[in-house]
Amino acid sequence: MPTMKVMDMTGKEVGSIELSEKVFGAEVNGALLHTAVRTYLMNQRQGTQSTLTRSEVSGGGKKPWKQKGTGRARQGSTRSPQWVHGGIALGPKPRCYRLTMNKKARRAAMFSAFSSKVAAGEMIVVNSIAAAEYKTKTMTAMLEALGAGKRALIVLPEVDKIVVKSCANIPGVKTAVCNALSVYDILNCDTFIVAEAAVKKIEEVYA
Repeated sequence: MPTMKVMDMTGKEVGSIELSEKVFGAEVNGALLHTAVRTYLMNQRQGTQSTLTRSEVSGGGKKPWKQKGTGRARQGSTRSPQWVHGGIALGPKPRCYRLTMNKKARRAAMFSAFSSKVAAGEMIVVNSIAAAEYKTKTMTAMLEALGAGKRALIVLPEVDKIVVKSCANIPGVKTAVCNALSVYDILNCDTFIVAEAAVKKIEEVYA
């Protein structure tokens, strides 16, 4: 069972915590992580791109010149794809990019994501993440004290508007609630900072 140090917001060690072997000590499955990240990114696409074909652009009803005798190439419309202001040939049309993963695979991917952060030493457990007032300086000081990287994901047990707002202006820092995590967000951060109460909730939800 993995054991981690518990830090406070000033970077001092205040205890330790035993992590669930099933959630934070699982074997990392790279193929599942790839599938989960690809699914997440594809599902962010709106698929609303659209181009006009030659039948949708205005004009082009009249044949520009007669078929023979001009010495020029035969043309049937000024809205053919080779013409300026013509339609687009084989252009993108609205489509759905959505992919799905079954529940068992999603859970296994989350276990792999959590475990990869523990194995890489990129997870930090903080006894409590809170702020008395809306101040970016408070959160910046915490990140510096914990030695966080440029991209940090701060996981809270529940929504804390003060913490969320205080982190909003810090480049590369993202906040999330423990029951709304994604594999992409976990893998995309350099430092995975989790409140101690959030760790317990994660184990309750996933284990």
